[in-house]
Amino acid sequence: MLKRADLTAWRGALLGATVLLAGAAAARAADPITIGFGMALTGGIAPNGKAALLAMQMWESDINAKGGLLGRPVKLVYYDDQSNPSTIPGIYTKLLDVDKVDLVISGYGTNMIAPALPVIMQHNRTFLGLFGLSVNSEFKYPNYFSIVPIGGPQPKQAFSKGFFEVAMAQNPKPATIAFAWADAEFAHNAMDGARELAKEAGLKIVYDRSYPPTTSDYTPIVRGVQAANPDLVFVASYPPDTVGIVRAANEVGLKAKLFGGGMVGLQSTSIKTQLGPLLNGIVDYDFWLPFGAMATPDSIDFLKRYQAKSAGAGVDLLGYYLPPFAYSDMQVLQQAVEGVGSLDQQKLADYMRSHTFKTIAGDITFGPSGEWTEARVLEVQFQNVKGNDVEQFKDPKVEIVLSPPALKNGTLIYPYADAKGP
Repeated sequence: MLKRADLTAWRGALLGATVLLAGAAAARAADPITIGFGMALTGGIAPNGKAALLAMQMWESDINAKGGLLGRPVKLVYYDDQSNPSTIPGIYTKLLDVDKVDLVISGYGTNMIAPALPVIMQHNRTFLGLFGLSVNSEFKYPNYFSIVPIGGPQPKQAFSKGFFEVAMAQNPKPATIAFAWADAEFAHNAMDGARELAKEAGLKIVYDRSYPPTTSDYTPIVRGVQAANPDLVFVASYPPDTVGIVRAANEVGLKAKLFGGGMVGLQSTSIKTQLGPLLNGIVDYDFWLPFGAMATPDSIDFLKRYQAKSAGAGVDLLGYYLPPFAYSDMQVLQQAVEGVGSLDQQKLADYMRSHTFKTIAGDITFGPSGEWTEARVLEVQFQNVKGNDVEQFKDPKVEIVLSPPALKNGTLIYPYADAKGP
Protein backbone atom coordinates (compact mmCIF):
# COMPACT_ATOMS: atom_id res chain seq x y z
CA MET A 1 0.00 0.00 0.00
CA LEU A 2 1.25 3.49 -0.89
CA LYS A 3 2.13 5.72 2.00
CA ARG A 4 0.37 9.07 2.25
CA ALA A 5 3.52 10.94 1.15
CA ASP A 6 4.01 8.58 -1.80
CA LEU A 7 0.36 8.94 -2.81
CA THR A 8 0.59 12.72 -2.67
CA ALA A 9 3.74 12.66 -4.82
CA TRP A 10 2.09 10.31 -7.32
CA ARG A 11 -0.97 12.54 -7.59
CA GLY A 12 1.28 15.57 -8.07
CA ALA A 13 3.20 13.83 -10.83
CA LEU A 14 -0.03 12.78 -12.54
CA LEU A 15 -1.40 16.31 -12.33
CA GLY A 16 1.84 17.68 -13.74
CA ALA A 17 1.78 15.25 -16.64
CA THR A 18 -1.84 16.14 -17.35
CA VAL A 19 -0.99 19.85 -17.39
CA LEU A 20 1.95 19.19 -19.72
CA LEU A 21 -0.19 17.16 -22.10
CA ALA A 22 -2.90 19.80 -22.08
CA GLY A 23 -0.29 22.47 -22.74
CA ALA A 24 1.16 20.48 -25.63
CA ALA A 25 -2.30 20.00 -27.11
CA ALA A 26 -3.01 23.71 -26.76
CA ALA A 27 0.33 24.53 -28.38
CA ARG A 28 -0.48 22.24 -31.30
CA ALA A 29 -3.89 23.87 -31.66
CA ALA A 30 -2.18 27.28 -31.70
CA ASP A 31 0.37 26.24 -34.34
CA PRO A 32 -0.28 28.22 -37.50
CA ILE A 33 -2.07 26.77 -40.50
CA THR A 34 0.59 27.09 -43.19
CA ILE A 35 -0.27 27.95 -46.81
CA GLY A 36 2.55 27.37 -49.25
CA PHE A 37 3.24 28.69 -52.75
CA GLY A 38 5.86 29.99 -55.15
CA MET A 39 5.53 33.55 -56.43
CA ALA A 40 7.29 35.66 -59.06
CA LEU A 41 9.13 38.23 -56.94
CA THR A 42 11.94 38.75 -59.45
CA GLY A 43 12.10 38.33 -63.23
CA GLY A 44 9.76 39.28 -66.04
CA ILE A 45 6.40 38.78 -64.33
CA ALA A 46 7.46 40.06 -60.90
CA PRO A 47 5.38 43.28 -61.15
CA ASN A 48 2.24 41.13 -61.12
CA GLY A 49 3.63 38.58 -58.67
CA LYS A 50 4.58 41.15 -56.05
CA ALA A 51 1.16 42.82 -56.30
CA ALA A 52 -0.52 39.43 -55.79
CA LEU A 53 1.65 38.75 -52.74
CA LEU A 54 0.66 42.04 -51.11
CA ALA A 55 -3.03 41.18 -51.57
CA MET A 56 -2.45 37.74 -50.03
CA GLN A 57 -0.62 39.29 -47.10
CA MET A 58 -3.54 41.66 -46.58
CA TRP A 59 -5.84 38.64 -46.35
CA GLU A 60 -3.41 36.98 -43.91
CA SER A 61 -3.59 40.04 -41.66
CA ASP A 62 -7.36 40.30 -42.02
CA ILE A 63 -8.04 36.66 -41.14
CA ASN A 64 -5.61 36.63 -38.22
CA ALA A 65 -7.21 39.78 -36.82
CA LYS A 66 -10.47 37.80 -36.77
CA GLY A 67 -8.97 34.85 -34.91
CA GLY A 68 -7.48 32.86 -37.79
CA LEU A 69 -8.89 29.64 -39.26
CA LEU A 70 -10.23 26.80 -37.13
CA GLY A 71 -9.04 28.71 -34.07
CA ARG A 72 -5.44 28.80 -35.36
CA PRO A 73 -3.40 31.65 -36.86
CA VAL A 74 -2.54 31.52 -40.55
CA LYS A 75 0.98 31.80 -41.95
CA LEU A 76 1.99 32.21 -45.62
CA VAL A 77 5.09 30.24 -46.64
CA TYR A 78 6.42 31.30 -50.02
CA TYR A 79 9.53 31.29 -52.23
CA ASP A 80 10.56 33.40 -55.21
CA ASP A 81 10.07 31.39 -58.40
CA GLN A 82 12.07 34.05 -60.33
CA SER A 83 9.44 34.05 -63.12
CA ASN A 84 11.10 30.81 -64.20
CA PRO A 85 8.97 27.66 -64.70
CA SER A 86 12.00 25.41 -64.14
CA THR A 87 12.12 26.43 -60.45
CA ILE A 88 8.54 25.32 -59.78
CA PRO A 89 8.86 21.53 -59.23
CA GLY A 90 11.63 22.06 -56.67
CA ILE A 91 9.69 24.76 -54.82
CA TYR A 92 6.55 22.66 -54.46
CA THR A 93 8.48 19.53 -53.53
CA LYS A 94 10.16 21.49 -50.73
CA LEU A 95 6.85 23.01 -49.57
CA LEU A 96 5.20 19.61 -49.35
CA ASP A 97 8.03 17.29 -48.27
CA VAL A 98 10.25 19.56 -46.17
CA ASP A 99 8.06 22.42 -44.95
CA LYS A 100 5.03 20.12 -44.81
CA VAL A 101 2.60 22.97 -45.38
CA ASP A 102 -1.05 22.37 -44.55
CA LEU A 103 -2.46 23.92 -47.73
CA VAL A 104 -0.95 24.72 -51.10
CA ILE A 105 -1.87 27.23 -53.81
CA SER A 106 -0.20 28.40 -57.00
CA GLY A 107 1.83 31.45 -57.82
CA TYR A 108 0.88 33.73 -60.70
CA GLY A 109 0.24 32.60 -64.24
CA THR A 110 -0.23 29.65 -66.55
CA ASN A 111 3.49 29.10 -67.11
CA MET A 112 4.01 28.65 -63.36
CA ILE A 113 0.92 26.58 -62.61
CA ALA A 114 1.46 23.90 -65.25
CA PRO A 115 4.83 22.62 -63.89
CA ALA A 116 3.42 22.59 -60.33
CA LEU A 117 0.49 20.31 -61.11
CA PRO A 118 2.42 17.02 -61.48
CA VAL A 119 3.92 17.54 -57.99
CA ILE A 120 0.50 18.42 -56.58
CA MET A 121 -1.06 15.35 -58.17
CA GLN A 122 1.62 13.05 -56.74
CA HIS A 123 0.80 14.35 -53.27
CA ASN A 124 -2.97 14.24 -53.87
CA ARG A 125 -3.45 17.83 -52.73
CA THR A 126 -6.29 20.23 -53.46
CA PHE A 127 -4.85 23.10 -55.50
CA LEU A 128 -6.01 26.61 -56.39
CA GLY A 129 -4.40 28.08 -59.52
CA LEU A 130 -4.12 31.87 -59.85
CA PHE A 131 -4.60 33.17 -63.41
CA GLY A 132 -4.03 29.98 -65.33
CA LEU A 133 -5.50 29.64 -68.83
CA SER A 134 -7.06 26.18 -69.22
CA VAL A 135 -4.13 24.57 -67.38
CA ASN A 136 -6.17 21.51 -66.42
CA SER A 137 -7.27 20.68 -69.98
CA GLU A 138 -4.37 18.24 -70.31
CA PHE A 139 -4.01 17.02 -66.70
CA LYS A 140 -7.72 16.61 -65.92
CA TYR A 141 -6.92 16.61 -62.20
CA PRO A 142 -10.21 16.55 -60.27
CA ASN A 143 -8.91 18.55 -57.30
CA TYR A 144 -7.71 21.59 -59.28
CA PHE A 145 -9.63 24.89 -59.15
CA SER A 146 -8.91 27.97 -61.23
CA ILE A 147 -9.03 31.54 -59.94
CA VAL A 148 -9.41 33.49 -63.17
CA PRO A 149 -12.59 34.75 -64.90
CA ILE A 150 -12.04 32.51 -67.91
CA GLY A 151 -14.58 29.71 -67.84
CA GLY A 152 -17.59 28.11 -69.36
CA PRO A 153 -17.49 24.98 -71.53
CA GLN A 154 -14.67 26.36 -73.75
CA PRO A 155 -12.22 28.33 -71.58
CA LYS A 156 -9.53 28.59 -74.26
CA GLN A 157 -12.00 30.32 -76.58
CA ALA A 158 -13.47 32.38 -73.74
CA PHE A 159 -10.16 34.18 -73.28
CA SER A 160 -10.21 35.79 -76.76
CA LYS A 161 -13.93 35.66 -77.58
CA GLY A 162 -14.40 39.37 -76.92
CA PHE A 163 -11.65 40.34 -79.35
CA PHE A 164 -13.27 38.41 -82.18
CA GLU A 165 -16.78 39.60 -81.33
CA VAL A 166 -15.65 43.23 -81.43
CA ALA A 167 -13.71 42.69 -84.66
CA MET A 168 -16.46 40.87 -86.54
CA ALA A 169 -19.05 43.52 -85.61
CA GLN A 170 -17.24 46.07 -87.79
CA ASN A 171 -18.37 47.10 -91.28
CA PRO A 172 -16.87 46.02 -93.58
CA LYS A 173 -15.94 42.88 -91.70
CA PRO A 174 -12.24 42.00 -91.52
CA ALA A 175 -11.13 39.12 -93.71
CA THR A 176 -7.59 38.24 -92.61
CA ILE A 177 -5.70 37.77 -89.35
CA ALA A 178 -2.08 37.42 -88.18
CA PHE A 179 -1.01 35.55 -85.05
CA ALA A 180 2.22 36.26 -83.16
CA TRP A 181 2.81 34.38 -79.93
CA ALA A 182 5.38 33.37 -77.34
CA ASP A 183 6.49 29.75 -77.38
CA ALA A 184 5.26 29.08 -73.83
CA GLU A 185 2.39 27.29 -72.07
CA PHE A 186 0.08 30.30 -71.75
CA ALA A 187 0.40 31.35 -75.39
CA HIS A 188 -0.08 27.80 -76.68
CA ASN A 189 -3.40 27.57 -74.85
CA ALA A 190 -4.45 31.05 -75.94
CA MET A 191 -3.66 30.25 -79.56
CA ASP A 192 -5.68 27.03 -79.49
CA GLY A 193 -8.76 29.10 -78.67
CA ALA A 194 -7.95 32.00 -81.00
CA ARG A 195 -7.42 29.77 -84.03
CA GLU A 196 -10.75 28.05 -83.41
CA LEU A 197 -12.54 31.41 -83.21
CA ALA A 198 -10.79 32.64 -86.36
CA LYS A 199 -11.98 29.54 -88.18
CA GLU A 200 -15.56 30.05 -86.94
CA ALA A 201 -15.45 33.67 -88.12
CA GLY A 202 -14.24 32.68 -91.58
CA LEU A 203 -10.98 34.61 -91.24
CA LYS A 204 -7.97 33.72 -93.36
CA ILE A 205 -4.79 33.26 -91.33
CA VAL A 206 -1.99 35.03 -93.23
CA TYR A 207 0.70 34.85 -90.53
CA ASP A 208 1.03 32.40 -87.61
CA ARG A 209 4.45 32.23 -85.96
CA SER A 210 5.85 31.86 -82.46
CA TYR A 211 8.95 33.48 -81.05
CA PRO A 212 11.25 32.35 -78.21
CA PRO A 213 10.44 33.86 -74.80
CA THR A 214 14.05 35.08 -74.69
CA THR A 215 13.57 37.31 -77.75
CA SER A 216 14.92 40.84 -77.26
CA ASP A 217 14.26 42.51 -80.64
CA TYR A 218 10.63 42.37 -81.78
CA THR A 219 10.97 44.62 -84.80
CA PRO A 220 11.56 41.73 -87.25
CA ILE A 221 8.42 40.00 -85.91
CA VAL A 222 6.25 43.09 -86.42
CA ARG A 223 7.77 43.70 -89.87
CA GLY A 224 6.87 40.13 -90.79
CA VAL A 225 3.30 40.70 -89.62
CA GLN A 226 3.13 43.98 -91.55
CA ALA A 227 4.34 42.28 -94.73
CA ALA A 228 1.39 39.86 -94.51
CA ASN A 229 -0.98 42.89 -94.54
CA PRO A 230 -3.59 41.44 -92.13
CA ASP A 231 -6.78 43.18 -91.07
CA LEU A 232 -6.42 41.85 -87.52
CA VAL A 233 -3.30 41.19 -85.44
CA PHE A 234 -3.73 38.93 -82.40
CA VAL A 235 -0.77 38.68 -80.04
CA ALA A 236 -0.43 36.22 -77.14
CA SER A 237 2.46 37.50 -75.02
CA TYR A 238 3.78 37.89 -71.48
CA PRO A 239 4.79 41.29 -70.02
CA PRO A 240 8.38 41.65 -71.27
CA ASP A 241 7.51 40.70 -74.85
CA THR A 242 4.27 42.70 -74.73
CA VAL A 243 6.27 45.87 -74.12
CA GLY A 244 8.69 45.00 -76.90
CA ILE A 245 5.93 44.26 -79.41
CA VAL A 246 4.01 47.48 -78.61
CA ARG A 247 7.18 49.54 -79.09
CA ALA A 248 8.00 47.72 -82.32
CA ALA A 249 4.45 48.23 -83.65
CA ASN A 250 4.79 51.97 -83.11
CA GLU A 251 8.26 52.05 -84.62
CA VAL A 252 7.20 50.13 -87.72
CA GLY A 253 3.85 51.93 -88.04
CA LEU A 254 1.62 48.85 -87.94
CA LYS A 255 -1.35 49.32 -90.26
CA ALA A 256 -3.74 46.66 -88.97
CA LYS A 257 -7.39 47.53 -88.34
CA LEU A 258 -7.35 45.89 -84.92
CA PHE A 259 -4.27 45.07 -82.83
CA GLY A 260 -3.95 43.33 -79.44
CA GLY A 261 -6.05 40.48 -78.10
CA GLY A 262 -4.00 38.42 -75.65
CA MET A 263 -1.25 40.74 -74.46
CA VAL A 264 -0.49 40.15 -70.78
CA GLY A 265 1.08 43.19 -69.13
CA LEU A 266 -1.09 45.99 -70.49
CA GLN A 267 -3.27 45.53 -67.40
CA SER A 268 -0.36 46.48 -65.08
CA THR A 269 -0.04 50.08 -63.94
CA SER A 270 3.74 50.20 -64.30
CA ILE A 271 3.53 49.08 -67.93
CA LYS A 272 0.63 51.44 -68.66
CA THR A 273 2.63 54.40 -67.37
CA GLN A 274 5.79 53.18 -69.13
CA LEU A 275 4.11 52.97 -72.54
CA GLY A 276 1.74 55.92 -72.17
CA PRO A 277 0.37 57.14 -75.55
CA LEU A 278 1.84 54.10 -77.33
CA LEU A 279 -1.16 52.21 -75.89
CA ASN A 280 -3.73 54.21 -77.85
CA GLY A 281 -5.84 52.07 -80.16
CA ILE A 282 -4.80 48.69 -78.73
CA VAL A 283 -7.74 46.35 -78.05
CA ASP A 284 -6.88 43.84 -75.34
CA TYR A 285 -8.42 41.69 -72.64
CA ASP A 286 -8.82 42.65 -69.00
CA PHE A 287 -10.48 40.93 -66.05
CA TRP A 288 -11.65 43.63 -63.67
CA LEU A 289 -11.88 47.42 -63.48
CA PRO A 290 -13.36 49.51 -60.65
CA PHE A 291 -16.13 50.95 -62.79
CA GLY A 292 -19.89 50.40 -63.04
CA ALA A 293 -21.27 47.14 -61.70
CA MET A 294 -17.80 45.82 -60.92
CA ALA A 295 -17.23 48.52 -58.29
CA THR A 296 -18.90 46.85 -55.30
CA PRO A 297 -18.45 48.32 -51.80
CA ASP A 298 -16.24 45.39 -50.74
CA SER A 299 -14.00 45.65 -53.80
CA ILE A 300 -13.60 49.42 -53.45
CA ASP A 301 -12.78 49.06 -49.75
CA PHE A 302 -10.11 46.50 -50.65
CA LEU A 303 -8.64 48.82 -53.30
CA LYS A 304 -8.44 51.74 -50.89
CA ARG A 305 -6.56 49.61 -48.38
CA TYR A 306 -4.33 48.13 -51.07
CA GLN A 307 -3.49 51.50 -52.62
CA ALA A 308 -2.60 52.89 -49.19
CA LYS A 309 0.10 50.20 -48.98
CA SER A 310 1.17 49.88 -52.63
CA ALA A 311 3.68 52.73 -52.90
CA GLY A 312 5.48 51.73 -49.70
CA ALA A 313 5.55 48.10 -50.84
CA GLY A 314 6.88 49.03 -54.27
CA VAL A 315 4.08 47.25 -56.14
CA ASP A 316 1.43 48.08 -58.75
CA LEU A 317 0.03 51.40 -57.57
CA LEU A 318 -3.59 50.91 -58.65
CA GLY A 319 -4.02 47.16 -58.20
CA TYR A 320 -6.89 46.67 -60.64
CA TYR A 321 -5.70 43.54 -62.40
CA LEU A 322 -4.37 40.80 -60.15
CA PRO A 323 -4.78 41.91 -56.51
CA PRO A 324 -8.59 41.55 -56.30
CA PHE A 325 -8.30 37.98 -57.58
CA ALA A 326 -5.33 37.13 -55.35
CA TYR A 327 -7.39 38.25 -52.35
CA SER A 328 -10.40 36.31 -53.70
CA ASP A 329 -8.16 33.24 -54.07
CA MET A 330 -7.59 33.33 -50.32
CA GLN A 331 -11.27 34.01 -49.61
CA VAL A 332 -12.23 30.84 -51.50
CA LEU A 333 -9.69 28.82 -49.50
CA GLN A 334 -10.93 30.36 -46.26
CA GLN A 335 -14.59 29.65 -46.98
CA ALA A 336 -13.82 26.06 -47.95
CA VAL A 337 -11.85 25.40 -44.74
CA GLU A 338 -14.56 27.00 -42.63
CA GLY A 339 -17.27 25.10 -44.50
CA VAL A 340 -15.55 21.73 -44.05
CA GLY A 341 -14.30 22.44 -40.54
CA SER A 342 -10.98 20.72 -41.20
CA LEU A 343 -7.94 20.59 -43.52
CA ASP A 344 -8.95 17.29 -45.11
CA GLN A 345 -7.85 17.64 -48.74
CA GLN A 346 -10.59 15.57 -50.34
CA LYS A 347 -13.33 17.18 -48.29
CA LEU A 348 -12.02 20.62 -49.32
CA ALA A 349 -12.12 19.65 -53.00
CA ASP A 350 -15.63 18.22 -52.68
CA TYR A 351 -16.77 21.41 -50.98
CA MET A 352 -15.26 23.62 -53.69
CA ARG A 353 -17.02 21.64 -56.39
CA SER A 354 -20.42 22.04 -54.76
CA HIS A 355 -20.56 25.58 -53.39
CA THR A 356 -20.64 29.19 -54.56
CA PHE A 357 -18.03 31.49 -53.03
CA LYS A 358 -18.57 35.14 -52.17
CA THR A 359 -15.48 37.20 -53.00
CA ILE A 360 -14.51 40.80 -53.70
CA ALA A 361 -14.21 39.84 -57.38
CA GLY A 362 -17.80 38.54 -57.43
CA ASP A 363 -19.41 35.17 -56.88
CA ILE A 364 -17.35 32.17 -58.00
CA THR A 365 -18.72 28.75 -58.90
CA PHE A 366 -16.47 26.01 -60.27
CA GLY A 367 -17.38 23.65 -63.11
CA PRO A 368 -16.29 20.02 -63.63
CA SER A 369 -12.74 20.84 -64.79
CA GLY A 370 -12.19 23.40 -62.04
CA GLU A 371 -12.80 26.39 -64.32
CA TRP A 372 -15.45 28.98 -63.54
CA THR A 373 -18.92 28.01 -64.73
CA GLU A 374 -19.20 31.39 -66.49
CA ALA A 375 -16.55 33.51 -68.21
CA ARG A 376 -16.26 37.17 -67.22
CA VAL A 377 -13.56 38.47 -69.56
CA LEU A 378 -13.54 42.14 -70.57
CA GLU A 379 -12.40 43.48 -73.93
CA VAL A 380 -11.10 47.04 -73.70
CA GLN A 381 -9.53 49.71 -75.90
CA PHE A 382 -7.04 52.33 -74.79
CA GLN A 383 -8.12 55.78 -75.94
CA ASN A 384 -6.81 59.32 -75.38
CA VAL A 385 -3.85 58.30 -73.24
CA LYS A 386 -1.69 61.40 -72.81
CA GLY A 387 1.72 61.37 -71.20
CA ASN A 388 2.83 58.84 -68.61
CA ASP A 389 1.07 59.88 -65.41
CA VAL A 390 -0.77 57.28 -63.35
CA GLU A 391 -3.83 59.36 -62.45
CA GLN A 392 -5.32 59.22 -65.97
CA PHE A 393 -5.72 55.45 -65.68
CA LYS A 394 -8.31 55.97 -62.95
CA ASP A 395 -10.55 57.54 -65.63
CA PRO A 396 -12.93 55.07 -67.33
CA LYS A 397 -12.66 57.14 -70.55
CA VAL A 398 -9.04 56.07 -70.99
CA GLU A 399 -9.66 52.31 -70.90
CA ILE A 400 -13.01 51.80 -72.61
CA VAL A 401 -14.91 48.58 -71.98
CA LEU A 402 -16.22 47.22 -75.31
CA SER A 403 -17.41 43.80 -74.14
CA PRO A 404 -19.46 42.27 -72.58
CA PRO A 405 -22.43 44.46 -73.63
CA ALA A 406 -23.72 44.80 -70.05
CA LEU A 407 -20.50 46.56 -69.01
CA LYS A 408 -19.85 48.53 -72.22
CA ASN A 409 -19.08 52.19 -71.50
CA GLY A 410 -17.83 53.52 -74.82
CA THR A 411 -17.36 52.98 -78.56
CA LEU A 412 -14.53 51.36 -80.47
CA ILE A 413 -12.34 53.70 -82.50
CA TYR A 414 -11.65 51.78 -85.70
CA PRO A 415 -9.29 51.18 -87.38
CA TYR A 416 -6.25 51.04 -85.09
CA ALA A 417 -4.47 53.91 -86.88
CA ASP A 418 -7.39 56.29 -86.24
CA ALA A 419 -7.32 55.58 -82.51
CA LYS A 420 -3.62 56.43 -82.34
CA GLY A 421 -4.36 60.04 -83.21
CA PRO A 422 -2.08 62.45 -85.07
